Formats: sequence, structure tokens, C-alpha cells
Amino acid sequence: MSDAPARPRLDDVTVERVLRTVEAIPPGRVAAYGQIGEICGVGPRLVGRIMRDWGGSVTWWRVTNASGDLPAPLLARARPHWDAEGIRVKPNGRGCSLREAGADLRELRRAAERSFAEHPEL
Repeated sequence: MSDAPARPRLDDVTVERVLRTVEAIPPGRVAAYGQIGEICGVGPRLVGRIMRDWGGSVTWWRVTNASGDLPAPLLARARPHWDAEGIRVKPNGRGCSLREAGADLRELRRAAERSFAEHPEL
């Protein structure tokens, strides 16, 4: 028997919880993978995997790494959305300031939980 913590399962419920949380990020705001994971009870890598595989139909441009950055190709695709929503790029050109554009995490959690409550299986 291992003392390692149980690994979160990648199942439909987890995917739906992550995608609903991303959709709850308000326009003009962003949240980091880890922040979304904390709300959903999973790690940031699993959030990243879910976003890579299923995130194309949600507001993916509102999800960054812990520094507010995105990989260059993804940032190039996100820029029109950021410009439209008023999210400013940091001087280093790699992403945005979470201090400036970060979502209110208490409100994001509440919005996500309201969304989860609409579907008891979540």
C-alpha cells in the first residue's frame, strides 16, 4: 500500500467543473490554473490538460499560469480577446498582471458553486 495521495480522476464531472469555473471568470479578468484547480479540487496540471483537450469551447483566454503568462503562440491567439476585454499585457510581453487583471477568487468560487448547484451530479 502506498502513502501517496489519491490522484484525482479525469472524468466527465471533473472536466465539467473545470469548464464551468472557467466560464465563470468575468470578462476582463483572468485566473491561474492553480486557482481554478483549487476551486475544483484538482491540481493545476489537470486543469491544464482539461483546457488543452476540452477548453476550446470556453473562455480559455482567461486562464494563465501562476505568473499571468501564456506561451507565445497561445498569447498571440488570446491578444484579440484581451484587447477587447481591456486586459493589458505586461511590459515583458508574456502575459498580464494577476494583480491587475486577476479575478476576485471569492466571487469566482461563489459563481462556480452556483453553477455546480444547477447540476447535482457536479
